[in-house]
Amino acid sequence: MNNSVQPSNQAAALVRPDGRNSTMPTAVRRALRGGIFGNFVDQFDIFLPVIALTPAAAEVFGPNNLVGNAGLVFVAALLGRPLGAAIFGPIADRFGRTWTTKVALAGIALTTLLIALVPGYSVLGNGTLFIIVGLRFLGGVFLGGEYTSAVPLAMEWSAPRRRGLASGFIMWMSPWANATIAGIVFVLLSTSTPEMYGAWGWRIPFLLGSALAVAMMVYYRFAVVDSPVWTGALKARNPLKEIFVGPHRRALVQVFVLMTGLWLMTDMAIPTLTGELKVASHLSAQAISFTMLCATAVSAVTMLAAGHLSTVLGRRTFFMGFGLLAAVFAPITFLAIFRTNGIPVALVLVVALQVVTVSGYGPVGAYLAERFPAAVRSSGYGVGYSLSIVLPALYPYYLPALQAALGQQTAIAALLVLGGVLVFIGGITGPETNKVGILN
Repeated sequence: MNNSVQPSNQAAALVRPDGRNSTMPTAVRRALRGGIFGNFVDQFDIFLPVIALTPAAAEVFGPNNLVGNAGLVFVAALLGRPLGAAIFGPIADRFGRTWTTKVALAGIALTTLLIALVPGYSVLGNGTLFIIVGLRFLGGVFLGGEYTSAVPLAMEWSAPRRRGLASGFIMWMSPWANATIAGIVFVLLSTSTPEMYGAWGWRIPFLLGSALAVAMMVYYRFAVVDSPVWTGALKARNPLKEIFVGPHRRALVQVFVLMTGLWLMTDMAIPTLTGELKVASHLSAQAISFTMLCATAVSAVTMLAAGHLSTVLGRRTFFMGFGLLAAVFAPITFLAIFRTNGIPVALVLVVALQVVTVSGYGPVGAYLAERFPAAVRSSGYGVGYSLSIVLPALYPYYLPALQAALGQQTAIAALLVLGGVLVFIGGITGPETNKVGILN
């Protein structure tokens, strides 16, 4: 029997035709836990500079250009993530997902720890900013490697009928990581002076992030193994070539379009909305924080539900429907937020906006894994997921011009429409991956 059919047969020994786990439930559970909590660590590290460093920006970066410096730190990690996917994706495809995950987690732990130990502006001057930007870029490379290997591994171990739900559990860790950091920073700011937080308080979340990465690395070392799907698959000599110019290039383009739409809606519905609420609404800072926290919690639950719904409806059908829903209701909901004076109504509208935009990530883990075969799965997943972040994340450079032409809120609403349309196009141009069944 040749290797091209071996993966399906090996996987069939673990998953019965009805999709129920058969002979190795322990390995399945461990891989899924790794994917879920590994994504929490990944997202925790991503949100750290945005939430934890902002209150200490003057002490860390100096008193000048605070917004620009904070943005530079965030963009550095974003630019590192696609590079990390391109580096670690082929490694995971050729040498194993668990080994690659451990290396990536070690890199996350080290770079995050080093940031926590960097002296402040009073010691190094502008050198502090340069060091943190460099470490965030390097950390972004390792972040790109972590989900490039861990999420496809979890999906390969998942039973077909539960893959959408497993994807939802993995993806919903993003809002919970955001909320966790916000809670930690809130406690630190409430129990220390601004000077204390600027000197050492902001370092505590980074130390915690490093410790979480080490814990997950140890977990993968002793608890998680590569799936029979990967171990039995033929290994591609050049996975990147196959997804960029080879037989899987169309899949990469289609995934890129879909994910660009999701990232664009996310950037408009979370950071951009928060900024607009601060300058163009009657809500206090406390009310805005509470509103966004409630919206984050609800979107986490609906993200989980969306993952399972995609199994019931089919991934292609889900993304087509979700894209249309978002294109129609996201801009209407966004504009309505700034035309109400009641806090309860504004809260409901902000929650609704999160539901019709961010919830669409629920099936992403399953869908991207199903779009690529085992030989190039990590490369396709990682590059498709990471590369699509870049253009939407550059909105601070093109949104002002659009707002000058269309109006402050109207421009954002237009980008929400565009995001929904891109998700619909990405969905309709792709196959119905639920028919894949057992991944191979």
